[in-house]
Formats: sequence, C-alpha cells, structure tokens
Amino acid sequence: MKLDFLGATEEVTGSKFMITTKKGTKILLDCGMYQGKGLETDSMNRDLGFNPAEVDYLLLSHAHIDHSGLIPYICKLGFNGTIFCTHATRDLCSIMLPDSGRIQESDTIQFNKKRDKQGLPPVEPIYTMQDAANCMSNFASFSYDHEFMIEEGFKVKFIDTGHMLGSSAVYMTFTEDGKEKTLCYTGDIGRFNKRILPDPKPFPQADYIVTEATYGDRLHTTIDNAEQELALVVKDACVQRKGKLLIPSFAIGRTQEIVYALHRLKLAGVLPDIEIFVDSPLAVSATNIFRLHKECFNEEMQDFMETSSDPFGFEKLHYVRSVDDSKRLNTYNRPCIIISASGMMEAGRIKHHLANNIENPRTTILSVGYCSPTTLGAKIMRGDKIVSIFGMNFKVKATLASIESYSGHADYKELIEYLSCQNKKKIKKLFVVHGEADVRDRYAQHLKDAGFAHAIVPCFRDSVEL
Repeated sequence: MKLDFLGATEEVTGSKFMITTKKGTKILLDCGMYQGKGLETDSMNRDLGFNPAEVDYLLLSHAHIDHSGLIPYICKLGFNGTIFCTHATRDLCSIMLPDSGRIQESDTIQFNKKRDKQGLPPVEPIYTMQDAANCMSNFASFSYDHEFMIEEGFKVKFIDTGHMLGSSAVYMTFTEDGKEKTLCYTGDIGRFNKRILPDPKPFPQADYIVTEATYGDRLHTTIDNAEQELALVVKDACVQRKGKLLIPSFAIGRTQEIVYALHRLKLAGVLPDIEIFVDSPLAVSATNIFRLHKECFNEEMQDFMETSSDPFGFEKLHYVRSVDDSKRLNTYNRPCIIISASGMMEAGRIKHHLANNIENPRTTILSVGYCSPTTLGAKIMRGDKIVSIFGMNFKVKATLASIESYSGHADYKELIEYLSCQNKKKIKKLFVVHGEADVRDRYAQHLKDAGFAHAIVPCFRDSVEL
C-alpha cells in the first residue's frame, strides 16, 4: 500500500492524502481547499496532483473547508465514488460547500473585472453553488464507532476527535498479502474539557498514524480562563470604551462556542445589558444543525439543556440573515457585540464590519482562533498599522485582543495526551502534517522527546510504502 501526501504538509490548509492499495484501489483522505494566500491559492487548488476520475472512495474526517472544500471540484472533474463521513459532517457539508461555491462565484466576478481592465480573458470559478449541491448525492454517512467495509479487505470506522461537530479520526484496517495492517488518520484533534463537545476519544492501536500539528509548538490556557477573559474583553470594549466588539469567528463551531459562553455569562449576571448580533447566514444555518445533533454534545451540555432548552438562544441575542439587516449594523452606534464570519477575516460579512469600524478607536477586534500567516486576520493581529480591505487601505486604530483558548485545535501537550492511547513501540511510522513548517518540526521533536521515536515530517507530494 502506498500513501501520498498531496496537501497540508508545510501549512494548515489543503488536507489531501491518497492511499493506493496493491489492487489499485485509490482512497482519498479528505479533499481540502487551500486558503489564505490570495490569488496563489487558485492555482494551488486547481492543481490536485491526481486524476479525480481514478479515485474510488473518499474518507472525510470533518466538514471544515480546508478538509472538504474541493469535494465539489473533484466531482465536477469526474470523481463518482462514495464519500464516507459521519452524519453531522454530511449535514454541515450540505450548507458549507454551497456557501464556498457562492464565495467563489462572487470572488471570480471581482477578479474578472480586474482581468478585463488588463485585457485578459475571464476565468471560471473552481466550482459553483450548483456544483456543490450536486456533489451531495455522493455522500454516505455513519455513526461514530460503527465499523463498515468499503471493499473486501478494507474496513473503516470514525472515532470522535472533539474538534467540531461530527469531526472524526478515520481508523482503517486493511489486509494485503495475508497480513492485517492498521492506519489512523486523526484529522484535526480538539481540546480536552470543552464546553460543548466531548473530549477526543482514544483509538485502537495503529501501525501507522497521520496526525495534525496546528498548535504543535504552543500551549493554551484553560476553557475556564477563556470565559473569564471573554467577560473582561466585553466589559472593556462595551462598557469602558462604549464601542463595538467585533468577533471574527468561524461560522461552524467557534461561533456556537462563543454564543454558548455569552449565554453562560448572562446567566451568571456578568454580561452587560447590550445587544449581541450573529451576522452570518452560514452560522445561523449551522446553529440549526447543532440543534439537530445533540448526540454529539458532552455531558455538561446535556445537563445545561435540562434547564435551558436552547443553549444557542437567549434574550438580547439576534441572528442576522438578510443583507439589509447586516448593513443596518453599520449605523448602529450603541455598544454591542457582532460575531461574524470568517474567522481569518478573509471573506464574509466580517470584512464589511472591519472596513466600517477598524479606524474607530472605540472599536475592539477580538481574535478567538488561528489565523494563517498570510491572512488579513494575521496581519491585523500581528500589529500591521495599515491593512488592505476590498482593495482600499485602512489604518488600524481599533483595540486588538485575542483569546486562543477557544481554539478548536489541541495544543502540543493535548496532542501528545491524545496519542497516549497508543503503545509507542508498536507504531511503525507517525507522520506529522497540517502545520506550518517550523511548527511541525518543533512538534515532531516534542513527540520524539515523549517517546514517539518514529515521528516523521513528510514533504509536499512525498510518497511512502506502508
């Protein structure tokens, strides 16, 4: 069996890994989109490194676009196999992939205006909303921990990683030449002791492991501290500064965590009497999907729902869908909280809120997650004095704050704790992916220091025999 590393090797987006069995069956692990590099990502996303028509199956770890975002594209190019994932992942993909198609259609219109001025021919979007809707017929979903066979000699089960609703490690058992081998692709690994989702669950012993390293060189504070920090930021932004608090947040997962934290703070009597707006149609739809999948919640959330039927709804909280209602927030001059996608500030309505408020010293921008180094979010949060939004330069006069504890990714100690379910001596190879190059190197060293002697850092399009 051969394993090819087709993405997310020296960065945290574009997850794609290909298994080719001795029989010639091709099984793709994730099919993620590269994000955060402007026009460079377009060519990177179009250059897959494989022929989609030759792929037999796709095993999807979770719905985030950096793991699922090119599924409509490969279906458009001839992939007609089955996409296996969890039930919640399928439901989230049904809203996230069309939304990604909508963004690409919109971005292409703007891009083609520039090309027209340069005398260049127009380009087509990588895929459209309709392409995304069409690909959903290829999905087949299963419950956690249910083992199923995709073909003779190849069994799969999804094990909860607590990263987002429906996220899973893909645990594979395959037989070649009469020998049984096991491979676990962890996907993205969540934090321990979270408010909504359960802790990452252990997986059976594996011969080979492919695992992430997003925060492989740092440590987070606890979730309890995060809630206290959030309360302090809200008080400073909305009570002392009497301004708007902008929270760029991923529509899936992070937004629901922030809303739930604000709900808890309100019940504790420490939230000021201000309006809270969730300005993201995708986040509104995603929140409805969260409500459908209570089986994915941890015990704390289940207990909370015994006394509060809706953890994602309370007085003063408003979900904004329409463009007109979103625009009205530009002239809303009272202290408030606006939670809006995207988390890296690269797309979506948050860019409009930034353009309208970033030069106001009373505004506070709170980062609650990872921003890839080349994104607008990273530029703002690292202290750039001037940033470009919609092609115009803006001075950054807003107050900046960050709370990393809300990250959906485990830190390096949590990552190693997650892998502690394994007998280190039985692991033949442990591949470290999904991290910036220097971060992966440091995490690989942390792994070796912890006794994982066979930690390997593969390069882009490396190919190994298992």
